[in-house]
Amino acid sequence: MVCRMFRIEAEVDKGRRDLLRSRLWDTNTAASPVLAALRGTPGEREVPLHVWALDGSGELAGGLVGHTWTTWLHVTYLWVDDRHRGTGLGSRLLAEAERIARTDRGCASARLETWDFQAPDFYRKQGYAVVGTIPDYPPGITEYILTKRLT
Repeated sequence: MVCRMFRIEAEVDKGRRDLLRSRLWDTNTAASPVLAALRGTPGEREVPLHVWALDGSGELAGGLVGHTWTTWLHVTYLWVDDRHRGTGLGSRLLAEAERIARTDRGCASARLETWDFQAPDFYRKQGYAVVGTIPDYPPGITEYILTKRLT
């Protein structure tokens, strides 16, 4: 048995992060014909998707931040100011992101995560289904993972 010595470091290093991401992508594409087929295509990279709602004075009333990758929309953040909740603005922002993802980027599905005190019921009303839960993430809170077919 060969014993090797390694120096372990814990620091934020964007250069190493990018190198690690590249090497992991190489490993994954070598192991998966599906991922290998994405190489060199537009679906290979994540593309940001942002939708904003501004009030009459130009202030941020709400917004959605996410990205598309392959045939998926991933909603990272959806927020509506307290003054505008209950007006349908959240539904409009989500619908617009789904429309862009479906019609402009060829997405067939969407995914997102939300906590139990946030909006799991809102997303269910928009046609999303819970596909997973993570209890105590963070402690005392349950995270929901939801998906929706866009086609």
